[in-house]
Amino acid sequence: MKSIKEVSFKGKKVLVRVDFNVPFNDQGKVSDDTRIVAALPTLKKLINDGAALILMSHLGRPKGGFEPKYSLAPVAENLSQHLGVKVGFEAEVLTEKVQNQLRNLKAGEVYLLENVRFFEGETKGDEALAKTLASFADAYVNDAFGSAHRRHTSTAVLADYFPNDKYLGYLMEYEVVNLERALKTRENPYTAVIGGAKVSSKIDIIRNLIPKVDNMIIGGGMSFTFIKAMGGAIGSSLYEEDKLDLAREIINEMMRAGVNLYLPFDVVAADKFDNAAQTQIVSADAIPEGWMGLDNGPKSTAKFAQVLMSSRMILWNGPMGVFEMDNFAQGTKAVAIAVAAAGVGGAFTAIGGGDSVAAINKYNLASMMSYVSTGGGAMLEYLEGKTLPGIEAILN
Repeated sequence: MKSIKEVSFKGKKVLVRVDFNVPFNDQGKVSDDTRIVAALPTLKKLINDGAALILMSHLGRPKGGFEPKYSLAPVAENLSQHLGVKVGFEAEVLTEKVQNQLRNLKAGEVYLLENVRFFEGETKGDEALAKTLASFADAYVNDAFGSAHRRHTSTAVLADYFPNDKYLGYLMEYEVVNLERALKTRENPYTAVIGGAKVSSKIDIIRNLIPKVDNMIIGGGMSFTFIKAMGGAIGSSLYEEDKLDLAREIINEMMRAGVNLYLPFDVVAADKFDNAAQTQIVSADAIPEGWMGLDNGPKSTAKFAQVLMSSRMILWNGPMGVFEMDNFAQGTKAVAIAVAAAGVGGAFTAIGGGDSVAAINKYNLASMMSYVSTGGGAMLEYLEGKTLPGIEAILN
């Protein structure tokens, strides 16, 4: 693990890839600075060492070139407040003015480059851009786990220009250590909770986890593909017709591996996709025509909670229902509470995926979890067993 922990960066200029892809409010200010705060331990360590920092981040998906709404200017202002130092920034893309400022950076100073996705070649992993950026620094630190699954210039290619001075920041190290534990450490009983809308988006995760877990809870819209594959009547619930055979294969794989598969056996069914819809509690495999399952029912919720409370290791990715609507949030809320309670009781609890993280934040449970990932797509690919370019570039 090439961590910054045991290294002194005194007198060095350091290129740091951070993930400041944060939301803005109507006044153009940062409305949620969680990702900025998450990077502070790494930044403060480097500053305290006596380094000069050149920070790089993307924001949104600009179509090419400078777009004012994707400027990092509000981020520079927010970061200045957190660090207690003026963060250098120009709403320009590597102009001569910017390059001179980078050359003249002194120890303890911090400069935030404009959105790297304004730079031509960033998303293509351009070598010329990497060479130019590398010319301003002595070392490279990647602390942007949320972008580690992309081989872009700032997330991976840059590392090649610092063969002996490239490191994972504290946040990246935290992610890797905890994900490695989730994938490679067997603490029994180990329960995976997989939810969300579609089997197709989680199939590789499910298959990669089958040899590792004792229990697999599958909820959300994807559960209906499994229920229908076993002959259940699911009304007008969401399912994937072309994944029914695949669902049967997965069920058989779990049986052969001795994994306990838990699917909802009762659901909250609605007559339309609306928080104000009429609802009824029905068996998950006997949903009336014209009705759709939008959440776990109370019996399923109680069973899932029981399994989770007796687990020593839990990995949760994906909600149990349409938790954005209050009338269909109880299944997800109950899972969140059960996972938190298991964690308080000593279980290792790993949470990832935007909806799962949103759920635990909605119910103020994040502080009770062992590990909450900052990267949606990156965590998914890691759990699928894929090598992430941003991490590989540092470790090679």
